[in-house]
Amino acid sequence: IPDELAAQAEEYREKLMDEVCEVSDELMERYLEGEEISHDEVVQVLKEGVTAGRLFPVTCGVATRNLATNRLLDAIVEDLPSPEKVGEVALDDGATLAPEEDREAVAFVFKTLADPFAGRINLFRVYQGVVRSDSQLLNSRSHHKERIGQLLVPQGAEREHAEDLGPGDIGAVAKLKETHAGDVLAEHDSGFSLHLPDLPAPVMAFAIEAKAKGDEEKVGIALRRLQEEDPTIDFHRDAQTGEQIVAGLSQVHVEVIVERMRERFGAEVELHPPRVPYEETIRASAKAHGRYKKQTGGRGQFGDCHIEIEPLEEGKGFEFVNAIKGGVIPSSYIPAVEKGVEEAMAHGTVAGYPVKDVRVRLYDGSFHTVDSSEMAFKIAGSMAFKQAMENADPALLEPIVTAAVSVPEDCVGDVIGDLNSRRGHPLGMEPKGSMTEIRAEVPMAEMLAYAPDLRAITGGRGDYTMDFARYEQVPGHLADKVVAAATIAGEPVRA
Repeated sequence: IPDELAAQAEEYREKLMDEVCEVSDELMERYLEGEEISHDEVVQVLKEGVTAGRLFPVTCGVATRNLATNRLLDAIVEDLPSPEKVGEVALDDGATLAPEEDREAVAFVFKTLADPFAGRINLFRVYQGVVRSDSQLLNSRSHHKERIGQLLVPQGAEREHAEDLGPGDIGAVAKLKETHAGDVLAEHDSGFSLHLPDLPAPVMAFAIEAKAKGDEEKVGIALRRLQEEDPTIDFHRDAQTGEQIVAGLSQVHVEVIVERMRERFGAEVELHPPRVPYEETIRASAKAHGRYKKQTGGRGQFGDCHIEIEPLEEGKGFEFVNAIKGGVIPSSYIPAVEKGVEEAMAHGTVAGYPVKDVRVRLYDGSFHTVDSSEMAFKIAGSMAFKQAMENADPALLEPIVTAAVSVPEDCVGDVIGDLNSRRGHPLGMEPKGSMTEIRAEVPMAEMLAYAPDLRAITGGRGDYTMDFARYEQVPGHLADKVVAAATIAGEPVRA
């Protein structure tokens, strides 16, 4: 140990001793009495604490530079208990598995790899019994029989063949049809159930587009395959903006995903910030008259309707009321008016975003026995709604998210200040171990690039999750900017 680090090393060794001695009363007494504790005794108690689930060793390293990888592997071999020492494993349903070869074979699938040539490869750990090549096991979740072909044992980048694997062994098998990460394979339909640890939710999202036209299907297949391999990847189509969205745990995570798509599947893509799914609504009631008349020499087109629109409570969506009396509009044309209104609501008059929380009442109109048609009334309904909305004090709405940000105590002030600068409203703080969780409501538009900013503020020690909360009206000065941007970019893309 370098001289300049000796004092710090001794400080951390004392902290380690404090934790280790908590496991053994005898060692604690000797330590408090100032008796010298040998290295071998510390290691032995450390292993006992890990086996009992009271101590959790942590190693530091840099994966991208392959630093301390060997130390991690050594720690796994030296510090973690063998299956025999752990003994029986309790399952969620109260059943137990014992690391004995003469029992029914039970294996837990903990990861799926997407291989462009071999297809899906499942990695598993044997908890009980012996899994053999060219055998059959039953998926406890789907109750589907899976043929186990050639067993493989991962050795770095290589995979060696194996004829059988026993308790504690980790193996791989290809081409299982109905099995995914988190499934249990057993000889019989015993209903065994194990669960993967809770995974963090993706927080950094990008819109993704294929670089070459016609590669959209290839991109979709590649991402779905990678999702099987990494459940923290989210890939979906935004129903409002029509964009394909890929999300990960960080910007680096998403960039790695893109690189894997290129290298392993030949799918090249471009990333850009996703559009914010703004919406529109109205704050007042208004009436309007929609009349569509077209004469072309033969049969013409005629549709005429009067509507009144009024705002609804948030979350009520769209309500259409047929208040026609006396048959001034035949009942067969009423659905066409409603359809025309719905089509107009897909592109509001503020900035072209969808309209929500509106009641439309159709109360009057007229028709022509020859020229009227469903198409004419649909156009008339659309015209009436657009005119009514312009007179109903329309407003632009933005999505608000609830953010839970976990940061070290010394970063709390800076993080709260940053959230305030993003138009956030803190909801409270809660200590969680050595971290503090800050909860705040923030406009989604302000959080699109939050991950790298939080990393810069906390030195990479912060983490956060976001959940949709509700929609709120965009402040006037910002609404003008959103409208201007939408006008320059053209009408928002629709699903």
